[in-house]
Amino acid sequence: MAANSIREDEEISQVKKSVTIKRLLSYLFRYKKTIVGVMFIMAYCVGVSLVNPLIIESAIDDYITPGNLQGMFILIAIALGLNVGRVILVKIRMYVMSKMTNSIIQTIREEVFTHLQTLGFKFFDSRPTGKILSRVMGDVNSLKQVLQNFVITLLPDFITVIAVLVIMIIKNPRLALAGMVGLPLLITGLFVIENLCRVRWQIHRKKSSNLNAFLHEDISGIRIIKTYTAEDESLETFDELTKEHKDSFISAVRVNDAFNSVIEISTAISIVCMLYVAVKVLHIGAGNVGLLIAFSSYLSLFWMPIANLGSFYNQIITNLAAAERVFEVMDLEPEIKDGEKVGEMPEIVGRVRFKDVGFAYEDGVPVLKDVNFDITPGETIALVGPTGAGKTTIVNLISRFYDVQSGTVLIDDSDVKDVSIESLRSQLGIMTQDNFLFTGTIRENIRYGKLDATDEEIEEACKKVNAHDFIMKLEKGYDTELTERGGGLSQGQKQLLAFARTIISDPKILILDEATSSIDTKSELLVQKGIATILKGRTSFVIAHRLSTIRNADRIFVIEDGGIAEEGNHESLMAKKGIYYNLNMAQMA
Repeated sequence: MAANSIREDEEISQVKKSVTIKRLLSYLFRYKKTIVGVMFIMAYCVGVSLVNPLIIESAIDDYITPGNLQGMFILIAIALGLNVGRVILVKIRMYVMSKMTNSIIQTIREEVFTHLQTLGFKFFDSRPTGKILSRVMGDVNSLKQVLQNFVITLLPDFITVIAVLVIMIIKNPRLALAGMVGLPLLITGLFVIENLCRVRWQIHRKKSSNLNAFLHEDISGIRIIKTYTAEDESLETFDELTKEHKDSFISAVRVNDAFNSVIEISTAISIVCMLYVAVKVLHIGAGNVGLLIAFSSYLSLFWMPIANLGSFYNQIITNLAAAERVFEVMDLEPEIKDGEKVGEMPEIVGRVRFKDVGFAYEDGVPVLKDVNFDITPGETIALVGPTGAGKTTIVNLISRFYDVQSGTVLIDDSDVKDVSIESLRSQLGIMTQDNFLFTGTIRENIRYGKLDATDEEIEEACKKVNAHDFIMKLEKGYDTELTERGGGLSQGQKQLLAFARTIISDPKILILDEATSSIDTKSELLVQKGIATILKGRTSFVIAHRLSTIRNADRIFVIEDGGIAEEGNHESLMAKKGIYYNLNMAQMA
């Protein structure tokens, strides 16, 4: 049973490798005209390589030995012309192949990045950012040499081996067979080493990914590390990961180097056998020195491509793990995607309904259970409750960042699953707790909310949330350059910019998830005036732990135990003296 299981695993692995290689080469075959041109260049270069030993043989046996120096110089001139042309064409080939492979790598990277954009939050929640970066950058880069060498190594060298073998057999079959003695050893060695090598390179790729993930996380959280003086612990983890990375690389390289050793030993055995047969069996003497030299040259020409093919095979094994990791990401089906017959979301009026909605991030751990509500257009709904109750989940389902497991989410009369994601989200304004700002100017960050926004619209949006004044105090105003995550600005300032970015698109439904959590009390009072203006005439969902910010909501939903435990306005809920009342009293205390 165990043997059968191992055999099945090996068969699956071989099929997977074959599919990966075919898929990788499909990118190469998009450049058929370029490959045909390069193959013509390679044909000339291979032809010159095959002719060179014949020229040497003729020069020695037909011209030098008889003393025909004039004929020898003519032969040398011909050889020089052929080989100069070969050198020039090799340079052209290298330029063309470099340009082509870089274009392919760019295409693959763009496809991976484009596909990443379609994946849902669950994918990014379950994977460290550093590991994703490792696949987009490191793994894709490692495919470059494989693609390039397929044309300039695999095909030409394979042709060279066949051509040289035919020439040697024609010239002297027994010498040719003597020169092939090392082949069985080479083939056996390659097959034995291949499996060991592939596994070790897979392990090394994983260790590289782990190291990238740690570095990204450590640098992103450097403030926390310094705050808690955890530098030593961080360094200890880094040392451990780098040691694992180093050890995995050394282990892979040791096996990897065995390829060269097997090739060198096989080559040496073959040359010794050929010379023995030539001298002891065939009794080749001084009159056939040219033949012996030519045959030695052909034998070198035979084993050099064999070594190149072995190196290329080794390279495929080395980088196959990277290709598999890249295609693994590209094959992931987006959890949230448009169906085959989705339509465009009509202009939103603002009615939002949940019908028996159930949702869970993990199987068996429900977050929402049979949630029902009906929001009229223009109504402001506040969601309150303990952490983890499902407040953010509700607004994420409205935005279709996740799909419900049961029930229906309706906006106006449209099921959110029946309309395109783009037409839905383009009419929503969503401000989450993560006020992420991109590298670029303040103006560019705010325009992210509406790509065709004018400078006047940008300034108007900033004035509504009281961000305009602090922006104008900066040295370059709206053209101030921000670093990643808005370094140099306070949390409150970053939140104001994120708020301006959200409202600039004039959304039909506005979602504010802890929109004022990082703003000081004075600024919050100013922003609240802007919010009151913005909320008029549009359906809004407001999540806030500061209950003072949602007093004026039309309705307040108290979320608890996967459902709406209480519902009403501030006054009615306070009069009930239930959950909402207790939350208020606790905050006041």
